[in-house]
Amino acid sequence: MFSQCTDAGDRVLGVSPFDELPAAREGVGTPLSGSEAALHRVFGFREFRPGQRAIVEHLVSGGDAFVLMPTGGGKSLCYQLPALIRPGTAVVVSPLISLMKDQVDALQAQGVAAAAFNSSLGPGEARETLARLRAGELDLLYVAPERVMADSFLGLLDELDIGLFAIDEAHCVSQWGHDFRPEYVQLGELRARFPGVPLVALTATADEQTREDVRLRLGLLDAPVFMAGFDRPNIRYLVVEKRRPFEQLRAFVSERAGLSGIVYCLSRKRVEEVAAKLRAAGVEAGAYHAGLAAEERVRVQEAFQHDRLQVVVATVAFGLGIDKPDVRFVVHYDMPKSIESYYQETGRAGRDGLPADALLLYSLADLVMARVLVEGGGNPEQIRIELHKLNAMVGFAETLGCRRRALLAYLGETLEKDCGNCDVCLDPPDTYDATEDAQKALSCVYRVGQRFGMAHVIDVLRGADTERMRSLGHDRLSTYGIGAHLGKDVWTSLFRQLIHRGYLRQDIAKYSVLTLTDRARPLLAGQEQLSLALPRFAVTAGEGGPEGDGRTYGSRSRRSRRGSPAVLFDGSIELDRDLFERLRMVRRRLADEQGVPAYVVFSDATLQEMAVLRPASLDALLAVNGVGEVKLERYGAPFLEELSRQ
Repeated sequence: MFSQCTDAGDRVLGVSPFDELPAAREGVGTPLSGSEAALHRVFGFREFRPGQRAIVEHLVSGGDAFVLMPTGGGKSLCYQLPALIRPGTAVVVSPLISLMKDQVDALQAQGVAAAAFNSSLGPGEARETLARLRAGELDLLYVAPERVMADSFLGLLDELDIGLFAIDEAHCVSQWGHDFRPEYVQLGELRARFPGVPLVALTATADEQTREDVRLRLGLLDAPVFMAGFDRPNIRYLVVEKRRPFEQLRAFVSERAGLSGIVYCLSRKRVEEVAAKLRAAGVEAGAYHAGLAAEERVRVQEAFQHDRLQVVVATVAFGLGIDKPDVRFVVHYDMPKSIESYYQETGRAGRDGLPADALLLYSLADLVMARVLVEGGGNPEQIRIELHKLNAMVGFAETLGCRRRALLAYLGETLEKDCGNCDVCLDPPDTYDATEDAQKALSCVYRVGQRFGMAHVIDVLRGADTERMRSLGHDRLSTYGIGAHLGKDVWTSLFRQLIHRGYLRQDIAKYSVLTLTDRARPLLAGQEQLSLALPRFAVTAGEGGPEGDGRTYGSRSRRSRRGSPAVLFDGSIELDRDLFERLRMVRRRLADEQGVPAYVVFSDATLQEMAVLRPASLDALLAVNGVGEVKLERYGAPFLEELSRQ
C-alpha cells in the first residue's frame, strides 16, 4: 500500500467537478455523500494522511479545533474538505496575498467555488466577489486578518450562513510566535461573535508556549488539540561551517542540476549578489525580496513555479505562499533568527514526501549580525523572547547530537533514537561516558531550585566567585565548584545535549530557566548510563579525520545523493529513471499546453509510482495515488501511451 505522498493539503492538485461526486449538489452547501468520496473524487487521493480523518470529521460535526501539522502534512485539506461538506461559506484567514492566490487558483481548478477578497482586486472584481458571497455561491472565501475584522465586513458576515472559520498560520496570533502579527490578535473576537460557527486554528510551527498562547487568544482552550507531529523524515538536515560560502553553495547546487531549490539570505543586498553569482556560474537563478517591484516578484515566482528558474535566492519574504511540492533543497546562506523560522523555511523542501536536503551555512559572524537585528527592536520583552529564540538556533547549529532530535526537542517532541538522516548521524563525532557529568549538571539544576538559566548553573558548577553567587547563597550549595574540571564550552555542549535528549526543559516563558523532566529521574538515581558527543574542539584542533570534520560541504555525508532526483520509497524497489524522465516530459508538454505549473498535472511522487507500477490500463492507472477520476479522463491516455513504450 502506497502512502499519500502528493501535496494534498497545501496545494490541491487536479480538477474534479462536483457533478462527478456520488451525490451531486442541487446547490451550494448540499452535503456530499461522505468525506472519503470527496477526498478521492475532488482531491484525487485514496486515503487520508495520518490525523486528517479525525480533524475533518470533528469540524464537519461542528466542533472547534487547534491543528498542528508539519508543512506538507496536509493541513489545508483539514479545513477545505469540511468547507465542501458543511453548508454555508467557509471564511479562511490568511496572511499573504500570494498564499491566498495559490490556494484559490488550485481550488478553482478543482471546480470548487473559491475566491479571495483582498487589496489585489480591482473595484469591479471586489464587487463581484462580494456579490457572490452575499448570494451564497462561494464554498471558501480567503481574506486577510485586518479585512475580516473590519466593522463593515463583520456586519456582512452577520447576515450570512458561515460554514466555518479557519485561521491559517495561527502562530502569528502569539507574541511567542516567530512571526507575530498584531493584526492577528483581534481574531479572538470571532469566537465570541459567532459562537455557533466552528473555528479551527492551524499552524505548522509552534512550540508549547506559542500553542497555549494561540489557544487562549482565539478562545480555543476547551477545543481539542490535534498534533500530527513535527518530524519531516524525508528532509536531510546538514549544517556546515562557513568558509568560502559561495563556493560551498555553488558546489551544492551543481550536484543538484535540474532540481528546484530555494536559497535564503538575511539581507536584500546579499540576495541580489548571490543570485547574480549563481547566474554567472550557469545556474538559472532569480532574486526575490520585498524591495523589488511587484511585477518582478510575480515574474520570479511564476518562473519558479513553472520550472523556468531552477533556484530562487530570497529573503524570508519568499515561500510562505509557495505550494511547489517538488522543491528538492533549501539552503540558508545566513543563519535564521529562530528555530521556528528555520523549520518553516526548510519545510518548503520535499512537500511531496520525496527526499530533500536542507543546508545551513553557519558562522559566528552570522550570530553577531542576527543579534544586532534583534536588539534593534523597540520592545524589551519582545527582544528578550527573540534573543532566547536566537540562542536556541545557535544551540541547534552547534549541537553535536542528532540534528532532528535537537529540532524536535525544541518544538516539544521527543525522538527516541537518532534519525540517521542528518550530517551528525552520517558523520558522527566521538562519544564519551557522560553519566557522571550529566548527573552533576542535573543535580545542580535541582539545587538552584530549577529557577535559573544555563549560564548561571554553569557558573555554579565551575565555582564562579561573584557577588551574585554569594548573595544568592549558591556558593554554599553541594554542587558549587564540582564541575571546575570542565570548561564553559564543554558544559554548554553537555547542557544542550541534555535538553535535546529530553532530560531538561528550557522554559522561554520564564526567562529560559532550566527544569528537570521525568526522564532525568533514572539518570540521577544511577539507573541509567549516558553516552554523549565529545565536542570536536576537545578532540583535535585540526581538521579531524581524512575527510574533514563533517562540518564543511565536501564530507562523506553528502555523497549518497549526488546527481539525479530523489527516489521514491525506501530504495528496495528500483525506479526506472529513463521511464520517469519520459513521464516528466509528457507532464511538461501537457502543463505548457494548459499554462499551469507541471506539478498541477501530476506530482513527481505520482510519476515515480507510475514508473514503478507500470499500469497498463485506465483502471490500473486510477490505482496510482494522486490520480483521480477527472485527472484520469484528462491526462490518462498520453501517460498510458508513454508507459506502454518499451
